[in-house]
Amino acid sequence: MRRVHVLAWRDFDDPDAGGSEHHADEFMRRWTSAGLEITHRTSGADGMPTTSQRNGYRVIRRGGRLTVYPRVVVSEVVGRMGPYDGLIEILNGVPWFSPVWCRKPSLTFLHHVHGPMWDQIMRPPFSAMGRALEARVAPPIYRRQLTLTPSEATREELVEIGFRGERVTAIPNGVDERFTPGGKRSVQPLVLAVGRLAPVKRFELLVEAAVAVRRSVPELRLLIVGNGPQRAELEAQIASHGAGSWIDLPGHVHADALVDLYRSAWIVASASLAEGWGLSMTEGAGCATPAVATNIRGHRSSVVDGVTGLLVEPAALGATIARVLTDHAWRQQLGAAAERRARSLTWDASALGIARCFLDVVRAHRSRR
Repeated sequence: MRRVHVLAWRDFDDPDAGGSEHHADEFMRRWTSAGLEITHRTSGADGMPTTSQRNGYRVIRRGGRLTVYPRVVVSEVVGRMGPYDGLIEILNGVPWFSPVWCRKPSLTFLHHVHGPMWDQIMRPPFSAMGRALEARVAPPIYRRQLTLTPSEATREELVEIGFRGERVTAIPNGVDERFTPGGKRSVQPLVLAVGRLAPVKRFELLVEAAVAVRRSVPELRLLIVGNGPQRAELEAQIASHGAGSWIDLPGHVHADALVDLYRSAWIVASASLAEGWGLSMTEGAGCATPAVATNIRGHRSSVVDGVTGLLVEPAALGATIARVLTDHAWRQQLGAAAERRARSLTWDASALGIARCFLDVVRAHRSRR
């Protein structure tokens, strides 16, 4: 086993890259360092070359967000992408259906079930088609394929929609070593949110919560880091509240600057509708910054409720943020517990866990030959 193809609809250099692409980069760079040849096949993106090298592995970008699926399947079946010894499919809503056509050892990584997200990312009747594809068509096809996911909560959800429990394994995400305590907290109460400006993140709820919080915490600042299609809507919402002086949308920030922001923030917040994990929650935890987030499955794995942060219903975000901001001793206690837990989550362990599962798949495949 030396040559591995990894299929995903986006790669980490894509302007719309998020947690799934980050996760793929983390394990692929480690596998490459261990001596494997990785080819990462994704869709094209404006301004990006069709082929490139990233952290030791090859990236091929061709096709649109949807046309990439049939193009890749045909390319793999006819051998256009070159020989390979094993395949990993990253399933992000739309399946690649690798159990149907791949005759080499393969496994699937699925970060989260989209569920209600389909109504936000597609219009009817395509949203209904997406839900059916994910919850009705895919499960029986993938029942025999080993499927990995980052959290026990998502594993439970996959079993609920028809995946076989014994064929679904949870392997936690890691926290990069650079996310550590340091520097000074912001003098003013600072709430930080990080993610793509997309409907599923529901940043508009966070803006409304912050406006309510500022009535009792008048020096509050909210910083929402990231780019995405919802930027204009959020800017209009912020302007309608006259909040432009204390709510900022700085766009994408570089890695070192992001660490500084986590360290200076008092709270990391998320109003997401769905997540596979909630990467910003554990990155903030590494910097001893507690979380206040919506009580969804993915957040239940990245935040230990009442210990490293608080998980609440959307309507309670504002009141909960205000409580944590104004109780300094409690906030420090949450932050210390968050930092301790973050130290137990490493990308080395995550990559090794995926590798061990893949090796089990390879051995099982050989035993059937």
